[in-house]
Amino acid sequence: MNDIPLRVLLVLPMYGGSLPVGRHCAQALRDLGHTVEIFDAPAFHSAFSAVRGLRITGERLEQLENAFLQLISQAIQAKTEQLAPDLLLALAQAPLTRQTLKRLERQGRVTAMWFVEDYKLFTYWRAFAPCYDIFAVIQKEPLLSELAAVGQPNALYLPLAALPDFHAPQKSDPATQRKYGAKLSFLGAGYPNRRAAFRQLRHLDFKIWGSDWEDDDSLAAHVQQKGARISPEEALRIYSASRINLNLHSSVQAKELVPPGDFVNPRTFELAACGAFQLVDRRELMPELFADDELACFSTMQELLEKIEYFLTRPEECAAFAERGRRRVLRDHSYHQRMERLIGFIKERKPGWPARAKGEELPADLPPELRTELAELLAGLGLPENASLEDVMLRLRQRSDPLSPLETNLLFLDEWRKLYKKHV
Repeated sequence: MNDIPLRVLLVLPMYGGSLPVGRHCAQALRDLGHTVEIFDAPAFHSAFSAVRGLRITGERLEQLENAFLQLISQAIQAKTEQLAPDLLLALAQAPLTRQTLKRLERQGRVTAMWFVEDYKLFTYWRAFAPCYDIFAVIQKEPLLSELAAVGQPNALYLPLAALPDFHAPQKSDPATQRKYGAKLSFLGAGYPNRRAAFRQLRHLDFKIWGSDWEDDDSLAAHVQQKGARISPEEALRIYSASRINLNLHSSVQAKELVPPGDFVNPRTFELAACGAFQLVDRRELMPELFADDELACFSTMQELLEKIEYFLTRPEECAAFAERGRRRVLRDHSYHQRMERLIGFIKERKPGWPARAKGEELPADLPPELRTELAELLAGLGLPENASLEDVMLRLRQRSDPLSPLETNLLFLDEWRKLYKKHV
């Protein structure tokens, strides 16, 4: 960890698959001792949807949407000016405009994006990647070379991960098992290849969870909760209650039911961390992440059907696969490790970073009993004993639980200090 805990402004997207990834990154960074302020872009999603609901079409709607995104981007810049972060970390689809990113660059702010999407499907990276200091991706070649070609020399391959404290094995009581349990389950959106593939599984005890499955009468009997979105907490219950968790990567094409691909989706790591058994389609980058005996894989629809039949009658083998996969994730694939890798990469590419001065320290000439209480407070905040007063204040202001007398006094001292400085 850095001698100076980092201040990170983490910018979430308004919606989408990278939203939970961003929250897991924030938790991992906090666990590593850094101060994280989240720009909660999802809070603006309902207003953005309302703009689209005005029944205005064409160029005028596009102008309104762009103006709305400009406003959010300016709010992010204002937040940056207030926090003065060492790092602005944006997740894919974060509402940051190129103009704002260029202003942040002129101000000397270090920015990074973790682009946790398929670059072939979501091509906006070409315009935005050069605007970031660091651009982390979940794919390798030819993407890394293409990033260099568009002016982004600081590209980092950073595969997805799990958060072990959250993605942990769950115990299913009888009620949970009745609601979520199945011999075979799938959690995810109804992409065309999945719809076509799952029609061949209708004869099984098969539950489908997630959204975008409407207008498919052939699967309606298997879709749970009328296709409602599933929370990350509910997903854990589904994983643990299912005998086999089917993990089929998405494709907008329905011709190939099991699509070829390179990146490994977050569900692969999350299922493994939960100690849940999964059948996952083989991916190009999978062998360097998991060994053959850590994940049960398939490459064709026929192989999937055969393996479902095989593993449904072999619970001991399922448990052994699940345990080996869990050990591998805990060892190599946590969000803590990913954030450490990202921070290390920034330090490699940005010598002298972070450049922030340490700041004003807490008073050293305190009575012994107060020093003890202060040391306990710093430990509770996850800060070192030599933390600056500013970092302590940032952590205290992020807390929602009742303040102790010491915490109240420190906040009062900080406000008094600010007022004093304004008048001298």
